[in-house]
Amino acid sequence: MGLVTGLITFVVGVLVGGIGIYVGAELVGGGSSYEKAVTTAIFGSLVWALVGTFFGWVPFLGPILTFVAYLGVLNVMYDGGWVEAAAIAVVAWLTLVVVFAVLGPLGLGIFSGVGVPGV
Repeated sequence: MGLVTGLITFVVGVLVGGIGIYVGAELVGGGSSYEKAVTTAIFGSLVWALVGTFFGWVPFLGPILTFVAYLGVLNVMYDGGWVEAAAIAVVAWLTLVVVFAVLGPLGLGIFSGVGVPGV
């Protein structure tokens, strides 16, 4: 994959991930903006990558620390605390699962949701 293709894939992935976070924040907390959701997706993916690189290899504890760090980004970006951050993450994940389930059969499910773990 070339540099341009990689950048396009990343940008589209961040925009798609932003959709999931936006829907999650709207349904759970209300009063979000798409720009804030995209920013959260970027920071969330960076934190996930950094913490996962340094701690992800630790059995059982590594993935938990990585997910807690991701929830920390959601907690900082959106008011409401840790429970609301976890709810936003779950709704974002479910939203993107539905989006990719619809787009996949149409041949448009080639991108991932950057900033939303597990999608």
